[in-house]
Amino acid sequence: MVQHVNHRGREKKLADICFVLNIEDTHVVSYALKKLANLGLVSGERRGKEVLWSTTKAGQALCERYRQVREACLMPGFSGADEENVRIGDLARLLRTLSGRYDQGARAASSI
Repeated sequence: MVQHVNHRGREKKLADICFVLNIEDTHVVSYALKKLANLGLVSGERRGKEVLWSTTKAGQALCERYRQVREACLMPGFSGADEENVRIGDLARLLRTLSGRYDQGARAASSI
């Protein structure tokens, strides 16, 4: 969740975080954000009725360290060639499409 709050360096609303994580129960996400705030990884700033969440310096450092470990573990298996990057992009699009279809099917099945 810290990674998503940190994404693009922009503040996020609770509803946006729930949407991206595909979690309908906002209480669960709100509870997790409060726990992360107590750890000093995220902070919330109230603006009107909304709370906008962003990462702290410690949260940003954690995300950067995670990026380094992820790249060290994953990148040696890839050549980095343009053709490989295109194939991976195509596969990612297919997986997003399939995921969307399964979500749509699950929603339709639950409403019957």
